[in-house]
Amino acid sequence: MKKLASLLLTSALAWNLHADPMAFDFKDPKGVNNIVFKLDAPLEAINGSTTGISGKVSFDPEKGESLKGRIVVDAKSLTVPNPLMNEHLHGAEWLEVDKYPEIIFETESVANVKTEGFKTTADVTGTLTIKGVSNKVTVPVKLTYLKDRLKDRVPKMEGDLLVIRSEFVIKRGDFNIMKGQALDKVSDEIALVFSLAGAAPKK
Repeated sequence: MKKLASLLLTSALAWNLHADPMAFDFKDPKGVNNIVFKLDAPLEAINGSTTGISGKVSFDPEKGESLKGRIVVDAKSLTVPNPLMNEHLHGAEWLEVDKYPEIIFETESVANVKTEGFKTTADVTGTLTIKGVSNKVTVPVKLTYLKDRLKDRVPKMEGDLLVIRSEFVIKRGDFNIMKGQALDKVSDEIALVFSLAGAAPKK
């Protein structure tokens, strides 16, 4: 009986330890994490990207609803191929990056969670702040938990990975970015594609 009680206690403690959400750091030492954005207007299609991404997310792979954290983008790191367009993108009429250096998404709630093996899909609601304007948005996410795979991405570093993929659309007018202007050349709708991996190194 004592042996059984000891075994149950050990199992419970192990479960409780595992149940604690892990902290994943999204500042990628390889600089591979990226967000791609596309504006497809009648006269011009503009594509750009950023790798200036950081932030921390906590997540328990057995409890998808535990997802919580923030992703931060260095606004100056957003780039488009055309140098003049890039200058306008960073300027006062568009992102005004000197005054608003960060774009931030911070989670508030998680719904419609479905987990199969090491993959979880969910709808994440949070606050997206661009150019000092904050709006609540709900975005679909796909989470892939990769236990003990950090060393495969960053050699000689032990730990776990959390891969986040998401695609959604926002409107620049909702964030006071040239609202209602230049719509023939610069679409109001901005399609975003997130491709991120966060690391939870073993201590």
